[in-house]
Amino acid sequence: MKKYLFLIAAFGFLSVTSFAQTRVIRGKLTAFNRYPVENVEVAAKKAKSSVLTDSLGEFTLVCNEKDIIQIRGKVFERMTRRVQKGDEYIQANLIFRDTPKNREIATGLGYISEEILTFALTHLEDENNDFCNFTDVFSLIRGKFPGVQIRGSSAGGEGVFIRGQKSITQDTEAIYVVDGVQVSDISFVNPCEMVSIDILKDGGAAIYGSQAANGVVVIETKK
Repeated sequence: MKKYLFLIAAFGFLSVTSFAQTRVIRGKLTAFNRYPVENVEVAAKKAKSSVLTDSLGEFTLVCNEKDIIQIRGKVFERMTRRVQKGDEYIQANLIFRDTPKNREIATGLGYISEEILTFALTHLEDENNDFCNFTDVFSLIRGKFPGVQIRGSSAGGEGVFIRGQKSITQDTEAIYVVDGVQVSDISFVNPCEMVSIDILKDGGAAIYGSQAANGVVVIETKK
């Protein structure tokens, strides 16, 4: 009898523990930073659960603590997001891979209407990125350029340091050029206002002279 009571208690404990480790994440997926995308798969890797976004681009997903959210649509670049403590809502903008075939697939599978897609590709090309998914320009650089270091700058705050640079100066921080103007800091740049970002080094940075020996971060914004 005691053995059976022990087993019941053990199963009960496991059930409670298992339940406590799961959570519900809600979110919304868009394209071109404004249009909701439907029928995109959102999956939790550890919990092995998945759902499709609705007509508003929204979803509700059961996942585990520290789970990995995988976002998959045939015409969009795949995206992953690790669930952080306190995460309850995820909003992400997907990057559309523009080819004639993908345009047909996007409308055929109901991701987005033909009218909206045609308009977006004509007028909103600068919005076809995932920059808004990052909280600041430094987290964006971390995510986009794994070979680049972000650490304390001699001027205070954070700075960009490009690995492999052979510095001729003591300060090995890259220089920054925003919309064609050299600036001393890029913390003011809002990722959502960015059109492009490039990391230049060696020959690519030569056009900026000897001051660019440690590399150049070139950012273009919507101005």
